[in-house]
Amino acid sequence: MMETYTAAEVRAAEQPLLDAGVPLMARAAAALAREIRLVLPADETARVLVLAGPGNNGGDALFAAAELAGLGIAVTVLPTSDRLHDAGRDAAVDAGARMLSADSATDAVASVARESDVIVDGILGTGTSFSPALRGRAREIVAAILPVLAGEHPPIVVAVDLPSGVHPDDGSVPDPTVLPADVTVTFGACKTGLLLAPAAEYVGRLVVVDIGLGPELERIAAGG
Repeated sequence: MMETYTAAEVRAAEQPLLDAGVPLMARAAAALAREIRLVLPADETARVLVLAGPGNNGGDALFAAAELAGLGIAVTVLPTSDRLHDAGRDAAVDAGARMLSADSATDAVASVARESDVIVDGILGTGTSFSPALRGRAREIVAAILPVLAGEHPPIVVAVDLPSGVHPDDGSVPDPTVLPADVTVTFGACKTGLLLAPAAEYVGRLVVVDIGLGPELERIAAGG
């Protein structure tokens, strides 16, 4: 049985490392980029669409986008709000990623999604666990993409840490406007909700990436 942790426990394990300057986001982004490369077609026409939210989850996705673009992969970034992780955005742009406007027309969003080989869901992370349902522009973007996933040759969806819109602790999905992932790359530890219904139905293949939280998680599990 896989060991699981709540979102709060994972954040508590991360904090001492962040305070010490450990580059957790860089580790997460490198692992995410590696997993995306594994599902990309092995040719020069591979295309990736990154849906980037405003928080650290979006930052992970943007730094992964920068790595992929730096390898010559065609990467398009679609912000799902008016804010982006500044350093991640700059890294992606400097590496050659194409940036779309957050208010791009929904038919244009669907068109870009249809032309993509992989869609990266970096909209929301565990920090929104109180009410994980997508809202506003983020929900509109996902609603525009969902019909594309029902097509004959849909893109592969890779979720960053968790599919946006599912609860990391109790596995609830308050609104079905969620991109069902083919692969979920979660960082540090498996969040409890990813193994619970109905969230588990959106997770796909689960990849747990070690970013160095082991000792802190052991301390937390021991009640330290």
